[in-house]
Amino acid sequence: MEGIEKITAKIAQDAQAEIGRLTAETDEKVQAVRANAEHQAQQEANEIVEKGRMAASERLERLQSAAQMERRKLELAAKQEVLGEAFNMALEKLCTLPEQEYIALLTKLALEASSSGKERIIFSQKDRNTVGKQVVIAANEALVKERAPSLPEEVAKSKVGALVDKLVHNTTAVVTGAGMLTLSEETRDIRGGFIMVDGDVEINCAFETLVRLQREQMEKKVADVLFES
Repeated sequence: MEGIEKITAKIAQDAQAEIGRLTAETDEKVQAVRANAEHQAQQEANEIVEKGRMAASERLERLQSAAQMERRKLELAAKQEVLGEAFNMALEKLCTLPEQEYIALLTKLALEASSSGKERIIFSQKDRNTVGKQVVIAANEALVKERAPSLPEEVAKSKVGALVDKLVHNTTAVVTGAGMLTLSEETRDIRGGFIMVDGDVEINCAFETLVRLQREQMEKKVADVLFES
């Protein structure tokens, strides 16, 4: 019996040792797995944080770029508005000149625009009623004067000289065809200036058109003056 007990005790001892060894190995493996898992989790967490940081940085850059673009758009719109107001003020000033200055300006424009001296001049309804006839007469007189021979000043000042001068001008107008501008019955919806018509050809001297053309040519210069830093 004593031998059996020794054998049984030995078996139990060996089993206990094996259990201890297996437990130690298991604990070691568990620790290794846990350490590896923690390392991997930390690595993944770091990657997530880095990706989040990069995404946030990229989004911030996009937002800043969009904000700068919007700011430039707003600044450009504001500048365009100011420029528009400046040219609108110029248009308003032209349209509200004192009558004699207005007539002189329209007469000068008519002389510059006329090529045959026989064109029709179309005004707005308001200008046709107020200054149209005076502009046509003044322009015709200027056109004839350009082509008519001039009398000596001392002769022209006398009554006879004035009559002769007028006769010379009238004869010149008939012979050359100059000074035959006419005031059209037609009117146009324009703020100021006129439309000069010669057959099928129209020359647009409406102030709105002239100011727009000037704006296209001068906008940069005007902007440099208005927004000089």
